[in-house]
Amino acid sequence: MGKNKYKRFIENETFTLLFQPPFEAVFKNDFHLKGHWREAFFKNTHPLVLELGCGRGEYAIALARRYPDKNFIGIDRKGARLWRGAKTATEEPLPNVAFIRTRIDFITSFFAPGEVDEIWITFPDPQPARPRKRLSGGRFLARYAQFLKTGGDIHLKTDNRALHEYTKALALHNGLPLYEAHSDIYGVARADDILSIRTHYEELFLRQGIPITYCRFGLGGKTMFEEPSIA
Repeated sequence: MGKNKYKRFIENETFTLLFQPPFEAVFKNDFHLKGHWREAFFKNTHPLVLELGCGRGEYAIALARRYPDKNFIGIDRKGARLWRGAKTATEEPLPNVAFIRTRIDFITSFFAPGEVDEIWITFPDPQPARPRKRLSGGRFLARYAQFLKTGGDIHLKTDNRALHEYTKALALHNGLPLYEAHSDIYGVARADDILSIRTHYEELFLRQGIPITYCRFGLGGKTMFEEPSIA
């Protein structure tokens, strides 16, 4: 382990807004804040928004700055990445941000039915060879359905055209409400104040001339999802 990474892991232990539960605490067990994030941690009744696979937490941080009347939680399994977001939110400070270090597989251990208002998935691993691992795939949508409120939105922003098309196809195949789908948000002038937030990786993709896609959809009250014919 590199010296800087080790120092970040040590500093992570000091951040009160970063939760790093051990495997046994969340594998088939509920996290102690499940169902109580607003009153027990954020001390308010504001909407709760998740950023999944948040990396450095750049989107969660930027959204929290723009919307002090919402609560944001970034989730990732890499502690060295989360250090950046946790440190920024601590130093500013941003009282409406938290981070969880865990696998998305265990996400239902953290949130109760109807507790989450929105989900953002920003530049996830497209998993070209493993569709079941896609964060916008049916397997994970079934998890989100256990805690996303009725009518809650899921946002997918990605540079990967194949993942964008797959997610659109999944929504249409399952009869889910597909509110928006854009294959190039900057090319069609759809990049508003929220969608124009640029992460480190998005900047790299744009410099390479790679279009950034976006779609927003809901779950339509469904809890089970069939995979589309395209992979």
